Amino acid sequence: MRRAHSVGKVRAAERALMALLPEGVLMRRAAAGLATVCAGLLGRVYGSEVALLVGSGDNGGDVLYAGARLARRGARVTAVLAGSKVHTDGLAALLAAGGRSGGEAEIPALLDRAELVIDGLTGIGGRGALREPYAGLALALRDRAATVVACDLPSGVDADTGEVEGAAVRADVTVTFGTYKPGLLIDPGASYCGVVELVDIGLDLPAPDVVAASARDLRPPQATAESDKYRRGVIGVLAGSEEYPGAAVLSTGGAIHGGAGMVRFAAAQGVVDLVRQRWPEAITTVLGSLTGVGRVQAWVAGPGLGTGAPAEELIEAVLRTDLPVLIDADGLTVLARRRDLLDRAAPTVLTPHAGELARLLGTGRAQIEARRLEHVRRAAAELGAIVLLKGSTTLIAEQGVPVRVNPTGTPRLATAGSGDVLSGLIGAFLAGGLPAIDAATAGAYLHGVAGHLAAGDPGGAPISSSDLVTALPAAFRTLA
Repeated sequence: MRRAHSVGKVRAAERALMALLPEGVLMRRAAAGLATVCAGLLGRVYGSEVALLVGSGDNGGDVLYAGARLARRGARVTAVLAGSKVHTDGLAALLAAGGRSGGEAEIPALLDRAELVIDGLTGIGGRGALREPYAGLALALRDRAATVVACDLPSGVDADTGEVEGAAVRADVTVTFGTYKPGLLIDPGASYCGVVELVDIGLDLPAPDVVAASARDLRPPQATAESDKYRRGVIGVLAGSEEYPGAAVLSTGGAIHGGAGMVRFAAAQGVVDLVRQRWPEAITTVLGSLTGVGRVQAWVAGPGLGTGAPAEELIEAVLRTDLPVLIDADGLTVLARRRDLLDRAAPTVLTPHAGELARLLGTGRAQIEARRLEHVRRAAAELGAIVLLKGSTTLIAEQGVPVRVNPTGTPRLATAGSGDVLSGLIGAFLAGGLPAIDAATAGAYLHGVAGHLAAGDPGGAPISSSDLVTALPAAFRTLA
């Protein structure tokens, strides 16, 4: 797990450590790590051209000390002092090492000839849109050939939320200190960071606010020598309609390839015929009541189901059971007008996109998109559910635990039916006995991996949601 901590927790840990160390030691630790990464990117440090964008805060000091280290190795280092003040000891160290400071008139030529630029304009305390001259410098970096390295996080990115208001530095590499920050993992901020390198500076940190899983953290239900189809999990799927029959095929396919021991599917006759033709291994039932479907260990309901009275009755029926339930798509529209149905003890997983979450919370979609972390936390608390907010970085929240960020997302997943596959996949994990937040985390991770594999990334082809289903077995093999 990559663990990310809020600015408040980082600041408290820094203060505690600085009280035990001689003055300036912590900054020099950070600068040493930053300089090491930069030297590795340059390859040959001697004779290279390095530009420093230096702001008023401690990040400016980190960059100046790092620049001094590079200058001592023979780099030609020039600092652009953009802030209203400067870290005097850091500047003295740079000048003593042979670096220099450049004037405003030099900036265009300096950025043109630089091989590497280190961004130290703002630090983790930066909030809101960059002001001048910082905003102009961030824009000036665009379309330059230099490798851009951000110190702690790119200037213009909110460390706690990933929000970006206006201009921001777009880094090739971000060197962050002590711990990840939530804004490095959550879009839009994450898209400005490039590769993120973590430098340990000795902080003693409390529980994280946000975590991002890796392949080794995932433990989907596994078949054993004692397994049979019932022990592996029986999932009930209520999806599809005459208008949207494909949702039924895709969610059932996600459940089958998610490792469910048995998939029980129920819908109207025409949809049942279509699912039976595509997935003969599914046990299909022409829908009358839930009792006619047979015993299951978890439910998936909502994809393509419709939003009228019949759909509402089905959503109410599954939520009145004592089984884990995942609600998606049309089911979420029903819940937007029937939030009372979420008053239940059994695990509930909701998988909205921003528009669906906006309806559930009674707010605007733009507000959700602008402050995704805030709203997914709010949704988990208000709705009493595990909430998986789909998007360029999918967030998964449960009240009282760190928000989980999925690191495998790809824009290729923005295709009709992709969420239906995800619903069936997570449902299979719920039926297999995985805790609800772990089921949602594993489902999002493997769904993203399947997207990359189906496309043949990097530089792959467009994909369909059927391609995702086909790619799921290969996605599971990446966990081995």
